[in-house]
Amino acid sequence: MLFPTLLLSLLTPDTPMDRTLHPDLERYVNERVIPAMARIPAERKESLDLIAAFVKERKAAGATADLTFICTHNSRRSHLSQLWAATAAWTHGQDHVRTFSGGTEATAFNPRAVAAVQRAGFQVVKPEGKNPVVEVSFAKDHAAERCWSKVYNDPANPQKDFCAVMTCSEADKNCPIVFGALDRISLPYNDPKEADGTPEEAARYDERCLQIAAELWYVMQQAAQ
Repeated sequence: MLFPTLLLSLLTPDTPMDRTLHPDLERYVNERVIPAMARIPAERKESLDLIAAFVKERKAAGATADLTFICTHNSRRSHLSQLWAATAAWTHGQDHVRTFSGGTEATAFNPRAVAAVQRAGFQVVKPEGKNPVVEVSFAKDHAAERCWSKVYNDPANPQKDFCAVMTCSEADKNCPIVFGALDRISLPYNDPKEADGTPEEAARYDERCLQIAAELWYVMQQAAQ
């Protein structure tokens, strides 16, 4: 099965052509994510280009490009970022990229954020528990991402030579220095938590999911050029 024409046109010549996302997710990328890239403001691209440069530089050095997405509770924005970065990296053939997430404190991968990635087309296995390890799959030919809430320097995350991407202003403020990081980039997103319990809840989470998807798709497209 080949990618639709629109997605094919945005892949580089070196991108493997047999990498197919789950059907609903592939449709979401083509119909929503790729068009949304055209709406990324120039000021956001400044930070996104820094992440792309880190990914390219690590590849040139023959090293992994470890991206750790950090927000306060590691419950919403950092998980969305980890998942979309992993999906975009794999799709664009950036196999040296590894994605992680963490917080300044641990809570749980919020069920509303989990529901948002399911609506986007990811396949999710979520066990019971206060802080379960949620398995999120973007393709049948790739192992599922394992997502749970943890502090950013948890042993499961890289301890050195990674890029710390700060996805919320609070974590950005509270962590002026991320020990072990080669680079620290501010990329804050508005918190969809503000709409919890309101009629706008699902729409706000979907909006944030799409924004993060488009921006990290842009990152990996730039890195692959």
